[in-house]
Amino acid sequence: MHIKEKTIATLKQFDIGKKFSYLPVLPKASVLIPLLVKNGELYTLMTLRSKQLRTSAGEVCFPGGKREPSDRDDVDTALREAQEEIGLPPEDVQVVCTLFPIINKSGLLVTPVVGFIEESFSPSPNPAEVSAVFTVPLDFFTSQKDHYAAHGAAGLVGPLHSFHFVDPDSGRQYHIWGLTAMLAILVAALALRKKPEFDVGFDSEDPFAFFQQILHRRLNKL
Repeated sequence: MHIKEKTIATLKQFDIGKKFSYLPVLPKASVLIPLLVKNGELYTLMTLRSKQLRTSAGEVCFPGGKREPSDRDDVDTALREAQEEIGLPPEDVQVVCTLFPIINKSGLLVTPVVGFIEESFSPSPNPAEVSAVFTVPLDFFTSQKDHYAAHGAAGLVGPLHSFHFVDPDSGRQYHIWGLTAMLAILVAALALRKKPEFDVGFDSEDPFAFFQQILHRRLNKL
């Protein structure tokens, strides 16, 4: 079985479906976690947010943003935002699954949507929102080599993960941390069926309970 088909079959097992439809009405957002196969390896595509933005300026993120009234669902939000930010046509994304929502530091309920894109995709970043687009091998997020962790960060359950990635194409160094790093680790662990070499705070074979616990803990504080 080809790596892409194998990964799709693996990730589909973690699709949340309607499991979280009982949640209270919170402001929503979605991120698209784009996967692609390059030289027989899995990669993910990330963006560097523009320094002009009001929130998370100059930070590494997955394409995404707040839900708009015209969006049909979480997947729609993720695809629309990816098109606006990096020029990725929604029809060029093979949506695989929706993972457990996480409440971010601003109180938004963020739903990660995982989808495959073609290696040939050439981004057209919207300069008002994105200053760079780059790809990272997925197994980078399971390796101890460039990983750092801080414990006891405010409002967090488990360690605050941080990576320093040097893009071989441009030579630029990117700091990937916080929620983006956690989502990258999660997708890497699930897609590669690989336990990270560092403590992640969740069972990489069945992370559902951990994320449900985080969610309920945050909801109780709202």
